[in-house]
Amino acid sequence: MSLPRSSAIPRSALTTMAASRRSVLRGLALSGLAVGGASALAACGGDSGGPATGEGATVKFGINEASGSGPAYDRLKAIADAYAEESGTEVALNAVDHNTFQESINTYLQGTPDDVFTWFAGFRMAQFAENGLITDLSDQWPIDGLNDSFKQAATAPDGKQYFVPISYYPWAVFYRKSVFEKNGWAPPETNDDFMALMDDMQGKGVTPFAFGDKDGWPAMGTFDILNMRLNGFDFHMSLMAGEEAWDGDEVKLVFDTWRKLLPYHQADPLGRTWQEAATAMGKGECGMYLLGTFVVDALGENGDDLDFFTFPELDPAIGSDALDAPIDGFCVAAAGQNQDAGKAMAKWLGSAAAADAGNSAADAPFIAANSGASTSTYSDLQKKSAEVVGAAANIAQFMDRDTNADFANTVMIPSIQEFLKNPDDIDGVTASIQEQADSIFG
Repeated sequence: MSLPRSSAIPRSALTTMAASRRSVLRGLALSGLAVGGASALAACGGDSGGPATGEGATVKFGINEASGSGPAYDRLKAIADAYAEESGTEVALNAVDHNTFQESINTYLQGTPDDVFTWFAGFRMAQFAENGLITDLSDQWPIDGLNDSFKQAATAPDGKQYFVPISYYPWAVFYRKSVFEKNGWAPPETNDDFMALMDDMQGKGVTPFAFGDKDGWPAMGTFDILNMRLNGFDFHMSLMAGEEAWDGDEVKLVFDTWRKLLPYHQADPLGRTWQEAATAMGKGECGMYLLGTFVVDALGENGDDLDFFTFPELDPAIGSDALDAPIDGFCVAAAGQNQDAGKAMAKWLGSAAAADAGNSAADAPFIAANSGASTSTYSDLQKKSAEVVGAAANIAQFMDRDTNADFANTVMIPSIQEFLKNPDDIDGVTASIQEQADSIFG
């Protein structure tokens, strides 16, 4: 199974989205694919139609976290409960583990989906809009507390909004403060500092980087940051839009730089989940981890010991002011049985009340998109995350959100994994990617 190709979206429109995304969060202050998973993602029960809210109304809510899986599930469950209490609407929760949700989403949306479901900003949202799989939510905007940057992130190339943001988070290099303090380490300010730090870690028997790519997508974050540091944000976004060559010298430089960094990473990453890699950092076996702030979800009592720095500059002409900062939120399925109920809940999900409900349910970074959400319970990590994203000059959404979903999942996941198995065959990997890119992007 593969997600629908976005050939009907003009490449010029995709490039425009890519270029404009650099300002989506700028200036904000604190205020693989398997058909077999589709059945697990099928919508939960309930009759079609009915009122949108209040007594007698039911809305089906599909979420990408399995029941009891941790803080992310707890947040979404709390948000669902808060909406049910406030609106009087029954919320039928359909909780599915993250990877099954991702892998089965296309079949799910073309079948009998839930009314509202968790999703992301970026090209993946735009593709579903272009293919008629999600509902136009333009009549629900503006949403109090969500500024124009977030509205831009919710907008597809046709100029309509199909998405409601709730949170965002940066990808950065995370580490345990106590481990750094014990060893006399400090966040590097230059690439020379960075290399010296990793050499010192190895000399003390610590693997510099935790690394797990069993699920296919985590390593995309490494490609993203290396490409933005070596070739710049504009090139990165043009590459994601299919406007640059994957077998050119620029991309080969990214893979070659990555190849040289691999000895500083945990070996055999394809046999390790991101949670298992995070656990290794939590135990002090690894010194750092390049991931999103959700890494705290896997660290338990060590979560309060977590800090981060942005990946250092690799080219002075490019700098280090770009990063991935994905926006999470919700869409309404076009095939959902109660469109009015779905739209009503979707708009509420963008509110400060929804963010506050989620943030009070789990002790983990959840940086609210809504400027009216409470920040009184924000941890130091949350505050720093918001500050770093607000100070960034250029913001990307993450590879599997910034490019054609078919390309990300059927081409880039296996290609990056092949590179990790055989990092010396850069010419072969990049040639294969380009050949497949030609067939997808045209």
